[in-house]
Amino acid sequence: MTDTLERLADEGVAPWLDDLSRERLAGGWLSRLVSQQGVVGITSNPTIFDRAIGSGPHYDAQIADLARRGVGVAEAARLMTAYDVRWACDILRGVHETSGGVDGRVSIEVDPRLAHDTGATLAEARGLWWLVDRPNLFVKIPATREGLGAISAALAEGISVNVTLIFSLDRYDQVIGAFLDGMEEAHTAGRDLSSIASVASFFVSRVDTETDNRLDKLGSSQAQALRGRAALANARLAYEHFERARAGDRWQALEAAGMRPQRPLWASTGVKDPSFDDTRYVAGLVAPDVVNTMPEATLRAVEDHGEITGDTVHSTYAESQQILDDLDVAGVSYHDVVTTLEDEGVRKFADSWSDLFRTLEKELRAAGTHGPSG
Repeated sequence: MTDTLERLADEGVAPWLDDLSRERLAGGWLSRLVSQQGVVGITSNPTIFDRAIGSGPHYDAQIADLARRGVGVAEAARLMTAYDVRWACDILRGVHETSGGVDGRVSIEVDPRLAHDTGATLAEARGLWWLVDRPNLFVKIPATREGLGAISAALAEGISVNVTLIFSLDRYDQVIGAFLDGMEEAHTAGRDLSSIASVASFFVSRVDTETDNRLDKLGSSQAQALRGRAALANARLAYEHFERARAGDRWQALEAAGMRPQRPLWASTGVKDPSFDDTRYVAGLVAPDVVNTMPEATLRAVEDHGEITGDTVHSTYAESQQILDDLDVAGVSYHDVVTTLEDEGVRKFADSWSDLFRTLEKELRAAGTHGPSG
């Protein structure tokens, strides 16, 4: 592990990677990141898989077999992504065991087009949990209103869940409630709570992108002074909500029964604005018991020149709340920003899933089939 990532881990931050492809699996890339650089988890999404499957020959043999069997696009997507995630789970199994089941996790996402259908999301989560069949899997479920019930139900059945696409503090509170509901049901059913894990993926950089676009349109000096401050403030306040929930009676009772904490996971930590430091969403969100999942470019930047100076969250709560208040005064509605981002996030992930289907349909045709589109 590099010195910077080691300091990050010493502060309680688990460095995960937001990327996965069969080419890198086969070439030993992930194994090296785990053994040499201290990466202890992987997240994936439809965009990552679309990019991976659409480039290079590493999927050709499986696509040819699927084509010969007449497998449709939807099922082909499940089988191919599950194959990669299962492989990554096996690589990270040692981390999972040595960390006592805390890390060594790999995430696979339910079809985001189901994000507003509770029953279908739960059915897909069950199917993916069965298909990958690894104890260190996370099934990613979006934190939509309809997704909350699926999150509780999946956890109650013993399925470990990565709750994704969280932008607002109110929604995060609802996610924590859904987590506790599910764990209480699991406990009532006699399940081993220590075998069930969850993280809550709070998206970061997109908050600055959306907020700063609105501030730039306002153009005032007050607005310009707030550029680049919303995302860190929002995430830091989310950590305060995590601490508050963890100190509550429901959480404490479940922890006494063996429940693991649902850790906050900082997602979307790649910096979009080139005027910002490229490690700001890592160095600025250091606190105990969190995960930071980084694109490879961000991971390399942190290794190369990241400055980890200790906890950068606990002393910021009052300042962070003031930033959100000042945004409202300046004319940028926090509620509208986070609502827009949730709707846009679901739509973008669904579009990425459709792009993946189109890529696979093209590949299956080229392999000699005109299977159904799913």
